[in-house]
Amino acid sequence: MSVATVTSKGQTTIPKMIRELLNLHPGDRIDFVVGEDGKVYLQPLNVDVEELSGILNRPGMRPVSVEEMNQAIQLANRGLS
Repeated sequence: MSVATVTSKGQTTIPKMIRELLNLHPGDRIDFVVGEDGKVYLQPLNVDVEELSGILNRPGMRPVSVEEMNQAIQLANRGLS
């Protein structure tokens, strides 16, 4: 278990083990995400673009045309108004 203390200014130091696990370096940005369960998750924002390769591809998925993407965007925008 990794524990950190919050200072009077709301600052903390991410323990070394967690920094290494998330491959965090000085100057990197992180995001705090609150899950539906109320738990807070820490997510690095500086992911190397090469790590993103293939994340949207799922076995059995067919390619989507630009026209289909535009239709989906229009439908989503209608739901926001």
